Amino acid sequence: MDMANESVLARVGQQLSQLERRDWELWLIVSLTGVLVSTGLAAILFPAAFFKHDNMHFEVTVSRPLATGLFILLALLNTYLVTKRLEIRRLREKLISSTIQQELARQQSFTDPLTEIYNRRSLEEMAERFISHAKRLKNPLSLLLIDVDRFKDVNTRFGHLTGDVVLADTAALLKSSVRGSDAVFRYGGDEFLIILADTSRSGAAKVIERIRAYLLDWNRAGTLDGFELSLSIGISEWSDGVTLDELLDEADRQMYAAKANQALDKGQTSLVKAAARKIGL
Repeated sequence: MDMANESVLARVGQQLSQLERRDWELWLIVSLTGVLVSTGLAAILFPAAFFKHDNMHFEVTVSRPLATGLFILLALLNTYLVTKRLEIRRLREKLISSTIQQELARQQSFTDPLTEIYNRRSLEEMAERFISHAKRLKNPLSLLLIDVDRFKDVNTRFGHLTGDVVLADTAALLKSSVRGSDAVFRYGGDEFLIILADTSRSGAAKVIERIRAYLLDWNRAGTLDGFELSLSIGISEWSDGVTLDELLDEADRQMYAAKANQALDKGQTSLVKAAARKIGL
């Protein structure tokens, strides 16, 4: 479910329907004109009809101005109809073309060029759509705020080009972990945000498990020699009356708590390794 695309399609569909109505109006004009011409011809022909030897004969005399007028009328009508049909076709093609161009421009302005996911500029509009959807259907909605741990070390040890690759790979990993109905954003330099539609906190925890599994596979591939990539993730669940800023604040606190726990675990692991080396294990 891409709600922004649904909105664009609805608008284009409405405009195309208006063009179709204009097309039908032209056909109505053609039909009425045909009825009027037929009625006129019948009025001229049938009074002049008579029977002779079981056959119907017509003797009609039409003045030159009348015949010329009828010819000109039909020619003008045909020209008008052809012109209007071509105009409607051009309008239809222009509408479709301009809509595609506008949508491409909108997507580019809302997309981060490096990671090819939504940028922070698009967050407010997209979040409003997701929250409206959740409020209307009374469904849950969750946010994941994600930080790439020790990303400065990646740039320092491997260079900024490798850092860009890591960010792009992280974005792809996050997109692979969610559904098409969800949205992934590059929230900051090395921070990402995911909006999970129709998802409670417990459902978001399952998404985090999936992210961890993909991250484990990425590290096993040995992309960064001697460096293990990790992510700190915070969860917040929306409830009616909660603003986007409040959701982000809660997810931010959860994320930094997760980062602190990871640092603590890493410190304890380092102490254990140091103690093991000291006693010769």
